Amino acid sequence: MPSPPYLHPFPQDVLREYAQDIPHNFTFPYHYTPHPLCVEAAKMVRSYVEAQHKAAEEAKNGKMFGVLVVDVSESGHAPDLHFLAAYSAQLAGGYDWPWFVPPIFDILAPGSHFVGEERRISLLSQRILALESSPTARQLQHTLDQLCQEGERQLREAREKMAEGKRIRDEIRRNATPEQLEHATPILIRESQQQKADYKRLQRSLMSMRETPARQLETHRRQLTALRNERQERSIALQRWVFGQYILRNALGHSVALPQLFATLPPSGAGECCAPKLLQCAYRHGWRPICMAEFWMGRSPAEELRTDGHYYPACRNKCRPILGFMLQGLDVEPNPVLERNREMACQMTIVYSDSDIAVVNKPSGMLSVPGNDEVPCVREEVRRRFPHAKGPMIVHRLDMDTSGLMVVALSIRAYHALQRQFEAHTVRKRYEALVAGEVRGEGDIHLPLAPNPDDRPRQTVNFTCGREALTHYRVAGYPGNGVTHLHLWPRTGRTHQLRVHCAHPDGLDSPIVGDALYGTPSDRLMLHAAELEFLHPSDGHRMHFVVPPPFPTDKA
Repeated sequence: MPSPPYLHPFPQDVLREYAQDIPHNFTFPYHYTPHPLCVEAAKMVRSYVEAQHKAAEEAKNGKMFGVLVVDVSESGHAPDLHFLAAYSAQLAGGYDWPWFVPPIFDILAPGSHFVGEERRISLLSQRILALESSPTARQLQHTLDQLCQEGERQLREAREKMAEGKRIRDEIRRNATPEQLEHATPILIRESQQQKADYKRLQRSLMSMRETPARQLETHRRQLTALRNERQERSIALQRWVFGQYILRNALGHSVALPQLFATLPPSGAGECCAPKLLQCAYRHGWRPICMAEFWMGRSPAEELRTDGHYYPACRNKCRPILGFMLQGLDVEPNPVLERNREMACQMTIVYSDSDIAVVNKPSGMLSVPGNDEVPCVREEVRRRFPHAKGPMIVHRLDMDTSGLMVVALSIRAYHALQRQFEAHTVRKRYEALVAGEVRGEGDIHLPLAPNPDDRPRQTVNFTCGREALTHYRVAGYPGNGVTHLHLWPRTGRTHQLRVHCAHPDGLDSPIVGDALYGTPSDRLMLHAAELEFLHPSDGHRMHFVVPPPFPTDKA
């Protein structure tokens, strides 16, 4: 039987070079260094894409691709290594590139329920747009607004006339003799009653004039609401149906429908990333997955930070539940971050402590507070070292990969006092970093930040709904090897603020060395909280601490 068009052989010289270096365990998808076979496969993917005009044009605008090395040999035979390739979502408007693995479910297949139902939803959208932009509705609203304005004017004049009539009647009552008052009272009462009756008739007349356009406008609004509700219900039902068609496999031979892996409705695009598509194809054919990598081609998106040719971990929001199932039955590499970070707790040092606070020097790789993984954290380590303290209470945080100074409250009084200082931005913090490339001078970076909902904890630059973020920087030197030593002062405290501000093209366009999220991973992130200054929470005297970075910043 001929091989499918998406199963690709390696050049013989590549196989000879890496024949003795086949991984025993499958790639840990959230933190890895791509195996040389994956790097070679990625080169061939790039060559193929660049030779296809439509695909190349889309790839220039940015696209994630993935490769999976598989062993297609029968059990007991020598390994026969090939590779599979995939792209995220669609490429040039379709899933039908035979050189790449097919989708887990092709929603665009001719005659599919999705295509027909999407057409109905599109027609609903057209009807909604027509109603929203209807000139009749606009004219009805204009007419109603004019009637309301005119009616309010007439009612206001009528109320003024009634008030003037009351004023005159009250004056007559005050100035009349008893005999005159006895004769005038019935007349004054009838006059008052007549004005009130005239006012009510005017109200009813105005309401009657508004009734027809208001009724017509309400009918229009009900039609619009009904269409919007129908569109929403159809969209949700279609999304549920689509997700139900994604039947995922794992290495144990088990299958599960995609919605069963999520507590709520799966996020849009779940199952369309490279990793699930590659693994699904391998399982379907009975090929053994060896190693995998995902890499970016083309320009970075406007809000995200992606670099052409860089390798990226699987996204967590969409892929983590899926891969948690699909990797069952494979011998996966241990989480290198967990393995390394368990060694970090003993490296945390106490710089200063008293009954109210502890100032610690956090090592890179240690969390500030407990996370989803069993990674050591500052809070628990301080609790272990100060068992009689009423805290610890974390007042501020450092990223797991950032080292440096943190102040931790050991009492409730200290926590509230320090919290007020951080809220007032009176705490002074200075960081030191090594960034890739050459940066000059000093300046400010203003780039608002927002979380990436599909790939936490990654942050995006978002000028629409991002929170203000301001960083001041100053060049401290040039240690060599193409890097710049920077001093950084964050004026706000956003997640990954310094990392994004350094890496983003509208910032310094120079990622911090070792930044696995926004640059190129290495042994550690070269970012260190070197200086911390605040007022002691008990007596207000100034506390100032400086700890130099644990990485070289001077020329060798």
